Amino acid sequence: MTGTADHPAADMSGCAAAARHVLLVTGLSGAGKSSILRVLEDLGHEVVDNPPLDVLDTLVSRAEQPLAIGVDVRTRGFKVSAVLDALDRLRARPRCVVELLYATAETEVLLRRFTATRRRHPLDNASESGPGLPAAIAREARLLAPLRAHADLILDTSDLPPPDLRRLIESRFGHTGDGEALTVTLMSFAYPAGLPREADMVFDARFLRNPHYDPALKPMTGLDAAVQDHVRHDPDYEAFLGHIVALLHLVLPRFVEEGKKHATIAVGCSGGQHRSVTLVEDLADILSGAQDESLLQDERIAVMHRELARQGRSVWRWARPKPAPRPVDPSGITSS
Repeated sequence: MTGTADHPAADMSGCAAAARHVLLVTGLSGAGKSSILRVLEDLGHEVVDNPPLDVLDTLVSRAEQPLAIGVDVRTRGFKVSAVLDALDRLRARPRCVVELLYATAETEVLLRRFTATRRRHPLDNASESGPGLPAAIAREARLLAPLRAHADLILDTSDLPPPDLRRLIESRFGHTGDGEALTVTLMSFAYPAGLPREADMVFDARFLRNPHYDPALKPMTGLDAAVQDHVRHDPDYEAFLGHIVALLHLVLPRFVEEGKKHATIAVGCSGGQHRSVTLVEDLADILSGAQDESLLQDERIAVMHRELARQGRSVWRWARPKPAPRPVDPSGITSS
């Protein structure tokens, strides 16, 4: 390809001398793609929303900083097959780290958002609240299903208020120049409320003794010392915690080797209030503590108690090592 002094030719052979991070952001209309792109722009990404698909290669070649590109059904020349072809081409470039983020939300949530904003769905030929909207949402979900299947990250924004969405994007993409850095989110949840869609690994804590049946402990949470003591006195608690730590010793370094930037480790119980919260808190202490420097060095540990957050009783936070972390051996035997 040739160029002029005013319009130099794009280098189609690679991203840049240094590794370049390229993030394609797609997903359902109303799921928060524009909000995600705004956060990425604040984080220093060059953001281009809905460019024609035939200019993606040129955009990537000329980018001088991390690049985020919004692609959805409004994009000129949009075809799912064309997006997947472009994704394959970009991933084949040397020194390019290319990821696909897919934003989604529950149908009921999307209906509320479109009704509240009075915006028209791009595939809806009826009014904002008319019978065409549910059909348009379903049609778009079917159309984009192959992109969802190829996504590196599926982000469900149904229960994410804007501040939490911002923190989540910052935790995953705020350090794209860190090379081997891995962000680990430890999440507690309740099985009846559904498995976390973003979870890479899930552990079931429902076999542990349940504080729910103690009237004094029932209204408390795993953030309270009394509940933590109750759960930790289960005869199998230390072994279970130790086995999780041992498995993370094996798996997390391999995640780093394969270039994974974020991992979500989820622990569930019946209500997402007592046992899973206690386990996540202990895991956060262990993984962020000095005793586990061999496991995690530059990595960041985030803590999210999903059900407590929905109740307004907890917020997303970074884990910080405590002065005296609980000594748990990976074999499951507690040090004295």
